[in-house]
This record gives sequence, structure tokens and C-alpha cells, in this order.
Amino acid sequence: QTFTAWCNSHLRKAGTQIENIDEDFRDGLKLMLLLEVISGERLPKPERGKMRVHKINNVNKALDFIASKGVKLVSIGAEEIVDGNAKMTLGMIWTIILRFAIQDISVEETSAKEGLLLWCQRKTAPYKNVNVQNFHISWKDGLAFNALIHRHRPELIEYDKLRKDDPVTNLNNAFEVAEKYLDIPKMLDAEDIVGTLRPDEKAIMTYVSCFYHAFSGAQKAETAANRICKVLAVNQENEQLMEDYEKLASDLLEWIKRTIPWLEDRSPQKTIPAMQQKLEDFRDYRRVHKPPKVREKCRLEIHFNTLQTKLRLGGRPAFVPSQGKTVADVNAGWQQLEQAEKGYEEWLLTEIRRLERLDHLAEKFRQKASIHEAWTEGKEAMLKQNDYGSATLSDVKALLRKHEAFESDLAAHQDRVEQIAAIAQELNELDYYDSPAVNARCQKICDQWDALGSLTHRRREALEKTEKELETIDELHLEYAKRAAPFNNWMEGAMEDLQDMFIVHTPEEIEGLMAAHEQFKSTLPEADKERQAILGIQREAQRVADSSGIQLSGNNPYTSVTPHVIDSKWERVQQLVPQRDAALQAEQSKQQSNERLRRQFAAQANLVGPWIQTKME
Repeated sequence: QTFTAWCNSHLRKAGTQIENIDEDFRDGLKLMLLLEVISGERLPKPERGKMRVHKINNVNKALDFIASKGVKLVSIGAEEIVDGNAKMTLGMIWTIILRFAIQDISVEETSAKEGLLLWCQRKTAPYKNVNVQNFHISWKDGLAFNALIHRHRPELIEYDKLRKDDPVTNLNNAFEVAEKYLDIPKMLDAEDIVGTLRPDEKAIMTYVSCFYHAFSGAQKAETAANRICKVLAVNQENEQLMEDYEKLASDLLEWIKRTIPWLEDRSPQKTIPAMQQKLEDFRDYRRVHKPPKVREKCRLEIHFNTLQTKLRLGGRPAFVPSQGKTVADVNAGWQQLEQAEKGYEEWLLTEIRRLERLDHLAEKFRQKASIHEAWTEGKEAMLKQNDYGSATLSDVKALLRKHEAFESDLAAHQDRVEQIAAIAQELNELDYYDSPAVNARCQKICDQWDALGSLTHRRREALEKTEKELETIDELHLEYAKRAAPFNNWMEGAMEDLQDMFIVHTPEEIEGLMAAHEQFKSTLPEADKERQAILGIQREAQRVADSSGIQLSGNNPYTSVTPHVIDSKWERVQQLVPQRDAALQAEQSKQQSNERLRRQFAAQANLVGPWIQTKME
């Protein structure tokens, strides 16, 4: 029963068991399996045949394995086992138990049975009513079994409540606890032990050896576990250092990989505030973002060196980081970062200086443009005005002088316009962000400047033409005045003569007046031609004015004798001539009548004279 339970405690690890120890090992299959489980080694491949020879061969393989472990099998052969010899089978199992469960027990330089006994004595020494001297009667009351359990697992046994006079209860308590909590199968029967004067030593040893292996194994496992835990702790610490290194390296390289393109980005901004923001971001990077990464790099190197030292002291292979994550890779990436950083700062400062120059140029452009635009304000309207249309010659000459002064001023501003165009060109070449607006304003200024030039030229031509025409008109006015004045005087003299009272006494006198009047009348056609010529001069002046759109003031500056005056006086002369004719003819008739009367009177006087003389005498 004990050996069967012991065999099953191991076979169940392989998922099988035996029911009858002298029958179930006959084919050698479970025997070989048992040896593999308890030794942890592989046996030769068993034969699966059902024939006796196959069974004998399998058992021989098992026995050969036992013999290979230094165990002498006396009188135990494969045929006995195959034939189901119980005594031989139990002897073989006991040999296996001794070799694999008891022989390796070693306590204070004692081994096997003596070592197991010493171990039991040491463990149960503190307990009352327990005195282990052998593997038979010392275990009959069951207290030794309970003491072993309590010594190692005090929570499983209430030892103080056990009574020495109740061995069956004690034994069953120990067997049940061992089976339930210690995974030690029940190999003994309490009643058999109590009812036997001397319990079977081999059965007790087999069962107690299970306690030894359970507890000493636990102790060894605990010691080994502690050792393993320590090793694991070191390994875990090393692995943690490796993980920390890998994570630090990954994070640092990822940050470097992410930062370098930002530092290598040379996309210029359009305004100084935008570039200054980039500079501020760069300074923030140096002040805030980079220092932690410098510390991370130092921590990475410390982790790496610490890890390599610990591995070297522990006799472990040196740590080899993942590809691309070595310290050399990190240093190379960091050097590339530093290079990009240096170039980025230089570019930022250069770009800011360029934008400052651009801003200075743009401000200079705006100032010059504003000054020029202020100067040109109203100039087009001034040049387009027809202020010379009704001006006099002196006014036009004054306007010409004023225009010449404007032309001088315009020429002086030519340099400013050229400067504005040159600045606009430079802003374009330097890629100024607001170049479209600058170009539009510059184009407007240039177009306006061209328009001012054209208007200035046309105004000069118009003024000069007007001046020339006004000079022509002035010359005509002067000629008119020169001819109108004497003609006017002639007409006034003629009117005076035509209206002059005359006193004559003789026909000869009236005839003289009439002859003079006739002579005057003979000059009238020439006078009329002169009048027409004078009026023609005035008409020519008006024609010139009309053809040029000149509005004459209406008055000749050289004379007050207007064509109307001439026409009026000429008309008066024309009226006075016939009146004078009539007056002279009437006077002539009168004088002729008077002459006849005188003649008649003279004739009568010639007749009366002698009579009168006679009478007087």
C-alpha cells in the first residue's frame, strides 16, 4: 500500500497511476515512466509490442537505468517482474525508493537512513512527548508526524490539542493534513500502525522521506528561491537598466530626429515679429527644452556604464543596445543636432538682419513715396486748368514764368522718383513680403510722374502758343490803335467841318466852299477803305482769339477807340455829308439870287444915278 501510494505520487505528475503494484509494472511501460519522472531524465524509447519479449526488453531498460545510477540489483531480474513476482517487484520499488528518495538525504555528514533519522530528530526535538529513535515504534502515537508538520507549517496543526493517548486521531490528523496541504499521499493506515507491535520500517521510512523532500525541498526551494530572487532582482535591475537605456535612447533619438528638421528648416518668415518669434522659440528651446535632454543624455551614459559594470562583475555578457541605439549613435545624433543648432542660430540672426534692412528700406520707400505723393497732390489739376484762356499777354507771360519754375521743381523731383523706383527694385530682389503693394504704389507713382511730364509739356506748349497768339493779337491791337487814332481824329475833324457854320457874301465864296466840300467827298472812298482796314485788323484779332479759344477782355489796351465808335462816327459823317451838300446848295442858290438882285440893283443904279446927280447938282 505504501509503495503503491509512493509510486502514484510520482506517476500522477505524468497523468497516470497504478492500481496493483505487482501487475501494472509487468510490461515495463509505467516502470520506465516512473523512473523518468523521479530522475528527470529520458530513458530509451520503450517497445509498444504486447509480446513477452517486448515486456522483458522494457523492464530490462528500466533495470539498466537503475544499475546506471550505481544501484546493485541482487536477485532481481526482468523475468520475475514480467511474471508478476510481488516480492521481487516490491524489492525493486524499495531499491528505487532508497536510491531516489533516501540515498541523497544528507544531514550533518550523515546520509540515507541515518541522515533521515537525524533530520527527524532535529525537527522534532522541541516537542514534548516526541522522541524519534527509529522508524517504527517512535511513530506509533502519531505525535512525531504532527510535530514534523507543525515545525514547518504551524498554521496547519494545533499541536497543543493533541493527546498522546489518542494515536489513531493523531495519525489520521497528520495523514489528512499532509495529503490535503502538503501534497503527500496517504501511504499508511492508522489502525495498522497502532495495531502492530512494530510498524513496518520501510513503510515508515518511505512515508517520512516524503515529508523530508516536501519540507527540505521547500526549504531548499526557499533558499534557492531567495537566491533566485536575488539573481532575478539583479537581473530585473539589469533588465530595468536595459529597458531604461533603450527607452532613454529611443526617446532621445526620437527627440533629436524630431528636432533636427525644425533646426534645419530655413523657411524665412515675412515679418520681423514672425522671425523674432522663431528666435524666441529657439531661445526657449535652448533654455527650456534642451537642458532636460542634456541631463537625459548624461543619465543615458551613466545607465550604460553602470549596466556594463554590473554585468561584468556578475560575469554576464556585455549589454549590446538595439541597432541604431548605441551610445555612439546617440553621440552622432547629438553632434548633428549641435551642428544644426549652430547653423540655425546663424541663419536666424542673418534673416533678422535682412528683414531689418527690408523694413528700413520699406520705411524709406514709404517716406519718400508719401513726400512725393504730397508734392504731386493737385498738380495734375493745376496742369490741366485752362487759366490762360481769358488771360492777358502779361498774365500769360507770368504763367509761363511760373510754369518754368514748376518745371525746375519737377526736374528736381526726378531724382526722388528714381530713388523710389530703385528702392522698390531692391525690395523685390530681397524678396520683401509686401512687394505687391510696394510695386503697385511705385507703379502708380511712375504712371503719375509720366502723366505729370506729359501734362507739363502740353501746358508749356499751350502757354507758348497762347503767348504767341496773344502777341499777335497785341500787335494787331497796337496796329489798330495806331491807325484808329488818326482816323478817329480825321472823322472828328470831318464832322466838325461838316457841321461848321459858314458865312459867305458872294457866290464865289460859296463856290469855294462847295469845291472844298467836293474835294472832301472825293476822299471818302479812301477813308472808307482805311476804315475797313482798321476794322479788318480788329476782326483779325478776334479771329485769332476765337480760333485759339482766347477770351478777349473787349478793350484794346492801346486805345479807347472801338470799332463801334468808328462805325458810329463814320455813320455820322455819312449823314453829315448830304446835309452839308444841301446846306451848301441852298446857300449857293441864295447867293446866286442875291447876285441877281445886286446886278439888277446895279443896273437901276446906273439909270437913276445920273438923274439923281442932276438933281443934286
